[in-house]
Amino acid sequence: MRESIMYKIAVDAMGGDNAPEAIVAGIEQARDKMPDTEFLLFGQLDKVKPLVKNAERLTLIQSDEVVEMGEEPVKAIRRKKQSSLVMAAQAVKDGEADAIFSAGNTGALLAVGIFTVGRIRGIDRPALLTVLPALDGPHEAFAMMDVGANAENRPRHLYQYGILGSFYAKEVLGFDNPRVGLLNNGTEEDKGDPIHKEAHQLLKHGAVQSYLNFVGNVESRDILQGPADVVVADGFSGNAALKATEGTALAMLRLIKHAILDGNVKTKLAGLMLKPAMKDIQSRLDYSQHGGAVVIGVKAPVVKTHGSAGPSAVANTMVQIHTMLETDLVAKTEAFVAEHKTDLSKSAK
Repeated sequence: MRESIMYKIAVDAMGGDNAPEAIVAGIEQARDKMPDTEFLLFGQLDKVKPLVKNAERLTLIQSDEVVEMGEEPVKAIRRKKQSSLVMAAQAVKDGEADAIFSAGNTGALLAVGIFTVGRIRGIDRPALLTVLPALDGPHEAFAMMDVGANAENRPRHLYQYGILGSFYAKEVLGFDNPRVGLLNNGTEEDKGDPIHKEAHQLLKHGAVQSYLNFVGNVESRDILQGPADVVVADGFSGNAALKATEGTALAMLRLIKHAILDGNVKTKLAGLMLKPAMKDIQSRLDYSQHGGAVVIGVKAPVVKTHGSAGPSAVANTMVQIHTMLETDLVAKTEAFVAEHKTDLSKSAK
């Protein structure tokens, strides 16, 4: 922890389906657990201020505009300079805050992360990383990237994701020598299209391969079983796999619930007995407990939680951002990339 210096997190208080109520409540929950952190809340003060129960270490800043969920991202951030999201990002760029958080428009947050906060020199394409539960294996969670920032990727981008994901897994999740897997349509080395075949070889034999613990290809049906601590994917495949995984988990829980409620007396009694186990399963599948999605490859922590997030999910994401700041993740990533810039550029084709 930095002596006598507070971390400062810029918050888009107007972003998300439940804003600003859930955002303010979540920030106050986190504030009470994080005595070394201040929060800059950007939003429409007539809506935000009445929700604040305790203004300790909270600074409220008026923003006249809001980037809506359905707006085209780049156009929105160019037009709405006085929006809560753009002003929060500008605060990070100007050094007034150390990180930015939003539950709003994902594309707009990506845009301000890349164009306002800025890309780390040597990283071709920042990616979106999320943490998901691992139901088996040595750890209870794993990192997956890219889950939607880039619809198309080149082999070197996937190679760089392996490096960035390893940094996150080591520094934030606390994993020693994290296992890196490449999301593919088969575990065999020769599986996949030309991009994934070449990415496999870069991850296995690349110039900084000694830093990577590459374990080969992994399939989407297996990722929750913990075959890797970092799952590398192109943005299209990663986003599709993420949504399919989330949807399947929700559907299964719903099916079990209806089977119990629609059954006979014996089934309902059995359901009551199983209720604690069901709550445990639901908790293990709740990815929000691990925080939000991180824009990896930019000059400060840029973190997004789900649009429908409640106060607890917001608070969990604040803890995640605090860990990123406390471990100095961005500076360590910048130093590594600068040191290996020549090696990384050799992989470019």
